[in-house]
Amino acid sequence: MNLKDKTVLVTGASGGIGAAVAQALDDQGAQLILVGRKEQALQTLAKKIAGTPIIIIADLNTSEGRELIIKQCIQSTGLDLMINLAGIMDFQFFEQQSVDSIEKIMVTNLLSPMLLCNRLLPLLKQKPEAAIVNVGSTFGSIGHPGFTTYCASKFGLRGFTEALQRELADTTIKVLYLAPRATDTTLNSHQINKLNDALGNATDTPVQVAQELITLLKSNKHHRYVGWPEKLFVKLNALFPTIVHSALVKKIPIIRQFTDQ
Repeated sequence: MNLKDKTVLVTGASGGIGAAVAQALDDQGAQLILVGRKEQALQTLAKKIAGTPIIIIADLNTSEGRELIIKQCIQSTGLDLMINLAGIMDFQFFEQQSVDSIEKIMVTNLLSPMLLCNRLLPLLKQKPEAAIVNVGSTFGSIGHPGFTTYCASKFGLRGFTEALQRELADTTIKVLYLAPRATDTTLNSHQINKLNDALGNATDTPVQVAQELITLLKSNKHHRYVGWPEKLFVKLNALFPTIVHSALVKKIPIIRQFTDQ
C-alpha cells in the first residue's frame, strides 16, 4: 500500500508503539487520525508530526468513545487504513488476577477492536484500496505462564484477523496482522522488564516495531512476526507444541519469582 495522502486511523496513539507508528506513517505522507486517552501525550506527539493530525481523546471501551471516532472518520476524507494498537497487560498468574483486570484486558485487546472494525468496514469499503492492521503479539501464538489473560486476548485477535481476512478476500480491504515480541514501552511493568532480563529475552524499541509495520503494509503478505528466535518458537509451537511446552514449564519457578514481587 502506498501510504502517501492516505487517511489512517491509529488507536492507542498515546502509547510508545503508537507514537512511533504515527511518526513512521507521517514520514510516508499519510494523513493521521490519532486516538488515545492521554490528551497531553497526543498533543506532544502532534507537535512532532509534519502534517496536521486529527486528535481524538476517546476511550475505545465505551460506545461513546467509539461513536466519536466513527463520526470523525465520516467527517474527514473517509478512511483508507485503520491500525488497532490500543492494548493493556497485567503480569500475574491467572488465579491472582481480579475479575476487573481480566475483563479490562479482554475488552481492550479484543472486543473493542472488533466492535470498531465492525462499524468502520462500510467506510473502508468505499475506498479502491483499504486495509486493517491488528497489532497482536508473539503471545498471540504461544501461551506463556504469567500472561494467560493477555495471551487469550491476543490469540483471539489473531483468530479474528485470520477469519476476517478470509471473509473480506473478495473485497478491496486487506486485513493484516503484526506480532511484535517484547518491546520497550510503559506497557511493561518493572517486574516484566526484570523477567525479560532473567530469561534473556530480546527487547525491541517502538521505532523498530513501527518500521516492521511499514514493511508489512508495503508487502504482499497478510502477517508479520517480529524477532528471532521468536519466529522460530511460533512455528515450533504450531507444529511441535510439546517442545515449547516443556521449555516454558521449566521456567515457571523463575517466572513465579517476579509475579510474587
